[in-house]
Amino acid sequence: MLGRALESYGCTWQHGAMIFEVIGEITDIEVIAVGSRIHDIERLRKTYGSGRWRKLKGFALVRLEDGTESAAELHWYEAHGLGKKEMKVKEVLE
Repeated sequence: MLGRALESYGCTWQHGAMIFEVIGEITDIEVIAVGSRIHDIERLRKTYGSGRWRKLKGFALVRLEDGTESAAELHWYEAHGLGKKEMKVKEVLE
């Protein structure tokens, strides 16, 4: 998983009031936490179901709600068979 690139063209996400679209491939993916090391693990299991939950981070080009395109650090949760959940822009880099 470490260092792989993940294509996510055209995915639209909403985090709170911010809506953004991942328009480039997600690169430099790293696992931040797994299983019980995730602070929100019980909420994730209750909301989306059980699975091998991981919190990940990576970098991609995103289009923000105002149309601005920028590189950003992204964080999200992922479980096998359930996919990516709750993606958010952690930091706009440009």
